[in-house]
Amino acid sequence: MEQSAFPISRNISLESLVNDALGEIKRLGYSRRSGNRYRAIWEHLIEYSCRKRLGHQFSGELVARFLEEYRLTGGEIDMSGQGWRKHVVWGVSVLADFAENGRIERAFTDMEAIHLVPSMQNTLSDYVQYCKNRLQLRPGTLHERTIELTIFLNYLHSRKARTLDHIQSTDLTDFISCRANLPLVGKIRRDRWLQPITVARIVSDMRSFLGFLTMRGILQKDLSADLPSIRIARGAKIPSVWEQELVIRLLGAVDRSSAKGKRDYAILLLACRLGMRVGDIRTLKLDQINWDDMTIEVAQSKTGTPLRLPLTDEVGEALIDYLKSGRPQTEHREVFLKVNPPFDPFTGNNLHHIITYWRLLAGIRFRSPQKRGMHSLRHTLATRLLEKETPLTTIAEILGHTSLESTRIYAKADVEALRKVALDPEEVNHAK
Repeated sequence: MEQSAFPISRNISLESLVNDALGEIKRLGYSRRSGNRYRAIWEHLIEYSCRKRLGHQFSGELVARFLEEYRLTGGEIDMSGQGWRKHVVWGVSVLADFAENGRIERAFTDMEAIHLVPSMQNTLSDYVQYCKNRLQLRPGTLHERTIELTIFLNYLHSRKARTLDHIQSTDLTDFISCRANLPLVGKIRRDRWLQPITVARIVSDMRSFLGFLTMRGILQKDLSADLPSIRIARGAKIPSVWEQELVIRLLGAVDRSSAKGKRDYAILLLACRLGMRVGDIRTLKLDQINWDDMTIEVAQSKTGTPLRLPLTDEVGEALIDYLKSGRPQTEHREVFLKVNPPFDPFTGNNLHHIITYWRLLAGIRFRSPQKRGMHSLRHTLATRLLEKETPLTTIAEILGHTSLESTRIYAKADVEALRKVALDPEEVNHAK
């Protein structure tokens, strides 16, 4: 595995941490715009720490007070005047991960800032129609594929490629390495921070697109065989699970007196209490909540199959609180809306910023590297149900799995959790 260029100590000063993180940003080839954005956020953090005499160390307390200073605890970020502020939560989160893990993952791309040249955009639009009409991809799958291919085409443009017939094999391997943040060593190796299955999905998307270009005659040779191979050990994927105490701390950190807090609390409960997928939470409609039967009924965005979940008192009360006292009055039928005008529904298929915001305020740190997004709360629910000896068939129904094989993976997660807390037999003997 390629180590970060700057090993991070937990006792490193804030200023040194920021300097090292900026160096890592440069090493990874981030754009000047992104680098300046991170620099602005982190320099404001340093200035705040000095002004408030909070010492020279990076800490969870410093993060929480910094976010509160810029009115980021009660509502959405006040974006008037200073453009850096709308990215402050994410920027601080990136610095916190770098302090803990010694590396920076390119987990966010500003899609609105990408403007493809007309020829590339037209070809991508043709491919999207091909996926709809011929491959019949589901909307969620097509959305993710379109995002990844847009990033790829933008990457080609950054390398001075103006037309797709100029794609070279090195463009493919360099792009995959850039997205995976891994060294160029012929085959992409497993990395303890990056799930290989994610890289495999990116490679699969590109392979399909390259085949389309060949079919259309844009490429004279199908370059899909030149894409790096991804090795995924069978059954190696283990869901990330939160300790119960950390879930309690996360929910307890939410400011439920604000519109943002009421909304986010209901969203987090749907994930950790009902195990709903992010896509289904984001697109949940008012008509899908049956108050008479106390159920939620959705057609799952991932599989298209119907799912009926019980609306518990806890979740129901949180939804009512948000709908009555936090949700803007609009014509939108989506339950969850942005708290700033024009109060639109969420776009994309990611609510990662919500859990990141409250996780940072709660000062939550994990014992070992793991996924920490919304989907990990769904994994946590499944594992807790398994611990209570809930039948796999019941867990599968709750999660909306169409196959028990998708549910069996949580049995492995349960075993791995036991291994982490298992005592060394020799230590037990010595204790006697």
